[in-house]
Amino acid sequence: MSAEPDGPEDRLIRLTTIWSRAVYPVTSTSLTRAEFAEELLPLARRLSELLRARNFDADAAKAVGAALVDAHCTDPEALARTLDCVDAYLVLYCGEDGPQDELRLRSSRLQHAMAAGYAQALRERTRAEQEAIAQAALRAQGVVAQALHASEARFRAVFEGAAIGIGIADLRGNVLQVNEALLRMFGLSEQTLRGRRVQDWAHPEDAPQIRRLYEELVRGEREHYHVEKAFNRPDGTVLWTNLTVSLLRDADGSPQYQLALMEDTTERRLLNLRLRYEATHDALTGLPNRTLFFERLEKALNAGEGQRFGLCYLDLDGFKTINDSLGHAAGDRLLVEVADRLQSCATAPGEMVARLGGDEFVALTTGPGTERGVDELAERIMNALVTPISIDGRDLLVRGSLGIVEGPAGERTAAEVLRSADITMYRAKSAGGNRAELADPEADARAITRHGLTTALPTALERGEFFIEYQPLVHLGDGSVRGAEALVRWLHPQHGVLGPDRFIPLAEHTGLIVPLGRWVLEESIRQARAWRERHGGQAGPLRINVNLSPCQLGHPGLVQDTVDILERAGVAPDALCLEVTESALIGADDDLLKPLRRLAEMGVDIALDDFGTGYSNLANLRRLPVSILKLDRSFTQGMQRFPADPVDLKIVEGIVSLAHSLDLAVTVEGVETGAQAEQLRILGCDTAQGWYYARPGPPERLHDLTLVDAAG
Repeated sequence: MSAEPDGPEDRLIRLTTIWSRAVYPVTSTSLTRAEFAEELLPLARRLSELLRARNFDADAAKAVGAALVDAHCTDPEALARTLDCVDAYLVLYCGEDGPQDELRLRSSRLQHAMAAGYAQALRERTRAEQEAIAQAALRAQGVVAQALHASEARFRAVFEGAAIGIGIADLRGNVLQVNEALLRMFGLSEQTLRGRRVQDWAHPEDAPQIRRLYEELVRGEREHYHVEKAFNRPDGTVLWTNLTVSLLRDADGSPQYQLALMEDTTERRLLNLRLRYEATHDALTGLPNRTLFFERLEKALNAGEGQRFGLCYLDLDGFKTINDSLGHAAGDRLLVEVADRLQSCATAPGEMVARLGGDEFVALTTGPGTERGVDELAERIMNALVTPISIDGRDLLVRGSLGIVEGPAGERTAAEVLRSADITMYRAKSAGGNRAELADPEADARAITRHGLTTALPTALERGEFFIEYQPLVHLGDGSVRGAEALVRWLHPQHGVLGPDRFIPLAEHTGLIVPLGRWVLEESIRQARAWRERHGGQAGPLRINVNLSPCQLGHPGLVQDTVDILERAGVAPDALCLEVTESALIGADDDLLKPLRRLAEMGVDIALDDFGTGYSNLANLRRLPVSILKLDRSFTQGMQRFPADPVDLKIVEGIVSLAHSLDLAVTVEGVETGAQAEQLRILGCDTAQGWYYARPGPPERLHDLTLVDAAG
């Protein structure tokens, strides 16, 4: 196998190698480990496709689980190790470009479906084996019947030599004969067994129809029946059997005996129970895992009218720090102790605690009164974390963020409930942690929308969904258009046109603000050149104002990118003004200001945006490389009334006087009336922008405005 280094196929091969190394020691395959890895590769590829598929395909995931049985991975440890590998590595190697939370949820659902498919395939294989045994038993029954009617010697040979347990009783239920295999299965002597009656062998776990089938057989209404039945052994253990009971008739066809053929299935049943336990429980803490939790949650959500559920989603605060500083072994012991404490919190009927993975736990309560019950459960959980946990002689204070969801059954799916709880838990963590928050549908909707926008941002730039509108900057002295501010917009396929307040914070959080900001700068400079060429210099130099995010300000390529863009467009630096918010420069050190100083030395204007909204020392203005103060729109709101607020007038007048004394120009935002514009002109402001002049619009609108200016 060869693949491009670190490409999708290479990562798939690495996943398969890890998987084969984990599972191979507990398989019964005759293949070498390398050959076994080749056999697993198509299964890994299928899991990768299912992880990234648009719709969840449970049947395909079940088929992967069933394929493990065909590959001779029938030891329950093979499934446990497979699920561990899928949980730890599938998203890591096959989902690096997708939304991680959704991929982890999809991975969990895949694991659940794989375990179901594996169990079903194992049951079918077992059922096929049982059917073969049953057929052999029926053939043995025929042989026994013939022997009884033909030759006592032949009957004895078959009876005693059979590998399965055989017993003969009369129609009243008195045991007449048993073979050695049956005696070994029960651990009793022949006399003890022969003194028992069939009716005495009832067991609490007997299926309801067993009694009816038996009575039909002894009445001659049925020839045989086949059931799975448990028996109590003298040592207190339980014997599980596949039991076939047949009616033996005499030469005249009259019912005479009943013949029981038993296969001991105790070990196989225990194996299946162990397999089920390991597939549904966390190996570290022993708590139910994500698979069993989803089963219980779905059952609770389908409980019917009048039933409710309550869910607490817990994430430990600062667990990564503990894990990194003290080591994974200490982290594991911490998780075990937390699990024990949480388990003690959920002891009432209808309550359960599960570990979803990592340091994430859930507690579920069900029934008609969960409105109060979930609050009490949450309080017990938070109280359980108050006492420090001692690990390696250190007392560790563990805190958690808890998201609570409560509601009626039947209204939401399990995935929707868990997503709401997850969002609510992160809301608690964002509020400082060590607290519980109750789910809020409106907050959920905002978080889901925000998450959707975040995941769509990278491809939106590639698909060209962003565009720029321009709002003119007008000289208050003569009313001429001196330039424009570039304002980026997102034309989202579902949400329509979104303003920068909806996506710029998300772009800053994800780091996309750097390529997005570079694109805005390129487009704006290109547009500035187009304006100058169209005007032929008649309207004077048009300057373009571009907003600079604090994240861009700290990017090492800011100066070089700006220089390259200006040079490629053939535009002089004095045609560009970069707007930086006052809050971004509060307390800025020389390293942060150095790029701005270099740009200012080149001739690029630097504007201090939203001036007056922060708490910066006015004396700092002297050390900032700015040439323009841009007053926040809050200063102009008081001027919309007549007469204008005298306090606002004094403040603006003072700022203008200060700015001019420092050789700084003043631009004012939010001008909406002619009276405001005139008042600001009298106060000495240099330029202004606002709806009074024009709303943000396409570049053609600014071209029309400048033509009006050029015409006088």
